[in-house]
Amino acid sequence: MKPDIVFYYAICYNWIRTLVRMGMKGVRNMISVIKRDGEVADFNLGKITNAIKKAFKATKNDYNQEILELLSLRVTADFQSKMTDGKVSVEQIQDSVEHVLEQTGYTEVAKAYILYRKQREKIRNMKATILDYKDVVNSYVQVEDWRVKENSTVTYSVGGLILSNSGAVTANYWLSEIYDHEIAEAHREADIHLHDLSMLTGYCAGWSLKQLLTEGLGGIPGKITSSPAKHLSVLCNQMVNFLGIMQNEWAGAQAFSSFDTYLAPFVKVDNLSYDAVKKCIESFIYGVNTPSRWGTQAPFSNITLDWTVPEDMAEMNAIVGGKEVDFKYKDCKPEMDMINKAFIETMVEGDANGRGFQYPIPTYSITKDFDWSDTENNRLLFEMTSKYGTPYFSNYINSDMQPSDVRSMCCRLRLDLRELRKKTGGFFGSGESTGSVGVVTINMPRIAYLAVNEEDFYRRLDHMMDIAARSLRIKREVITKLLDNGLYPYTKQYLGTFANHFSTIGLLGMNEAGLNARWLRKDMTHEETQTFTKDVLNHMRERLADYQELYGDLYNLEATPAESTSYRLAKHDRKRYPDIITAGEPGETPYYTNSSHLPVGYTTDIFDALDVQDEIQTLYTSGTVFHAFLGEKLPDWKSASKLVRTIAENYKLPYYTLSPTYSICQDHGYLIGEHFTCPVCGRKAEVYSRITGYYRPVQNWNEGKTQEYKDRKSYDITRSVLKNGTTFVLEPEKSADWAESGAKEGIYLFTTKTCPNCRMAKEFLKDREYEVVDAEENPELSDRFGIMQAPTLVQVGRDGEVKKYVNASNIRRFVEESR
Repeated sequence: MKPDIVFYYAICYNWIRTLVRMGMKGVRNMISVIKRDGEVADFNLGKITNAIKKAFKATKNDYNQEILELLSLRVTADFQSKMTDGKVSVEQIQDSVEHVLEQTGYTEVAKAYILYRKQREKIRNMKATILDYKDVVNSYVQVEDWRVKENSTVTYSVGGLILSNSGAVTANYWLSEIYDHEIAEAHREADIHLHDLSMLTGYCAGWSLKQLLTEGLGGIPGKITSSPAKHLSVLCNQMVNFLGIMQNEWAGAQAFSSFDTYLAPFVKVDNLSYDAVKKCIESFIYGVNTPSRWGTQAPFSNITLDWTVPEDMAEMNAIVGGKEVDFKYKDCKPEMDMINKAFIETMVEGDANGRGFQYPIPTYSITKDFDWSDTENNRLLFEMTSKYGTPYFSNYINSDMQPSDVRSMCCRLRLDLRELRKKTGGFFGSGESTGSVGVVTINMPRIAYLAVNEEDFYRRLDHMMDIAARSLRIKREVITKLLDNGLYPYTKQYLGTFANHFSTIGLLGMNEAGLNARWLRKDMTHEETQTFTKDVLNHMRERLADYQELYGDLYNLEATPAESTSYRLAKHDRKRYPDIITAGEPGETPYYTNSSHLPVGYTTDIFDALDVQDEIQTLYTSGTVFHAFLGEKLPDWKSASKLVRTIAENYKLPYYTLSPTYSICQDHGYLIGEHFTCPVCGRKAEVYSRITGYYRPVQNWNEGKTQEYKDRKSYDITRSVLKNGTTFVLEPEKSADWAESGAKEGIYLFTTKTCPNCRMAKEFLKDREYEVVDAEENPELSDRFGIMQAPTLVQVGRDGEVKKYVNASNIRRFVEESR
């Protein structure tokens, strides 16, 4: 027997038995127990004794009734200090049981009791974990739950019902079986929002069209495999199927980069007419807009279009039929123009009713050498922008991005674990072989409301960020294991790893955070709150760098689109804290302003808004965008072109859109501006506006976003004055001091073991003498030479003059020019 028990058992045995058998009625009357549901009951020592007895039985330790009674009494003594007004909670009693068992030397019994306690907790939570199937189905069919309109891309249909049912089960699985209690409660209590709980998958992904061109579609045992496409029509069908397949394995957007560049050689090889090209592009666009994915949705697809051949692809031989052909991508500019013309014409024409196509969401690169002249394709591009607001524009003139980033991020060296990388590929898109495993949004207004001062705000923010980061680490581990076990077969085939995918933390409601903060009480229109917001974003960036060091994963900071989150969090907060300030007037539907945006009804001057947002949006490293909400279509394509150019040349923000409102009548098609009833026939019409990043009928929006639309002011371009008359130019990168690098005359090829383009570069250099440097194994040398991605070729001359060639295309150009 344990020494402590022997002592008490020998000295107090008779006293104990007498007290237990005769005096417990008095103890029972003196102590009340607060049950988990809040009800108060009389204390019953026998329940403690029975629980301890079960723990002894589980460990097969020797015991007798006297030992059980003695331990039970010691438990009552232990929780005396925890009592208030003669009351003690069930949890406090159980804590005392654990403590007494440990203290008296029964370690194994204590462990068994802890396990028993957890099992009982799971049984109690069964009602929360097991859903009432009747309520789940009825809430969708009868549209009783706001979540029916949570995602405006989902059609009310039997497919939507199936998605709703499975999503409810999967969300409960994440919260009850995978995440720990603190994470699950933070989501349930609306301190944070764990996005895409309804899917047991990653968030978004960018795919390499080059890989599809060289490998074809398939490679999965037991499934149909298609050889690499030899013709444009076949490739368009493969892309539609590929995006649909991948959408079933991911929760969010699927993206292709350099769409026009990769497709152009197929036009050249077959010498296709424009009509033939347009038919192929039409089949692609109609295909990706067919609601074929889970939930009766179309695949959420995004493509980037280069408009001109990117420098890093120019010298590469084009690929058709899985093989290199005898011409290069730089030789396909006329065919690129045909692809772009066909794509834009189809998007501008809309469907049979004049309704704009939802997908793919195109992103166009605005570079310093962008041709703004009056060309046919420019007219089409900016007419599409003016009429439907379809494109996103990537600002490569003043932002810190490069067009080649969409292809090179997966090859970038991770020499500094604290380096925060920018997500590439557009607002919804992702660069090749990159993406995000998941997104967690932090409720900033609640933190500000609860914080007593600024120091307390940062303490609370850090705690929520820690929970968010840990949840993303858990999710990464879970879906990585599922990937390895074959749950995502096509992702495994075409990606293989989530190593280049970000863990994304976003924020919501900095505008309302400023209003609720006791030390501010001002919204985002005031300089004090703008400064505070920048400080918060920089603080969050530093903390993300800490997580990268801690976990070894990529982290980024996002201006969360928050289609449903802005409503959900505000709804929770108004119920829990009636005096908290949300967007929307008292009595109206509450919502929070997206990320760090200005109030939606702040100004009609677009440049006023841009002046504020420019410095803030550049602090995000993931998705962030400025939407220029316009009340109606701009007068002509030139107006749209001028506005797009003005923004790119005068501001640094990375992504922006022009977003006109338009309406669709079933009989009369496209209508300029907002018309809930057709002005021609009086029939009900659909009003289209951008909800968080994509166009949907306003009638399909959830209550929170509908209220936001009502509050929104459109920008009046005719009355907007450009106040920032200078162009922001980033400081040029500091060039490496090659003379001090110690490099001898010769050619050096910096590579990594996993970079596919490094093997290609070595093939180009097979007839040259050069030295291979493993960039990851020689970080000091790589850092000294300023090597940021592989492959990079460095040529050092006799006089110390050095030239650097980054990426395989430029290395090939070096080889050909130096023959």
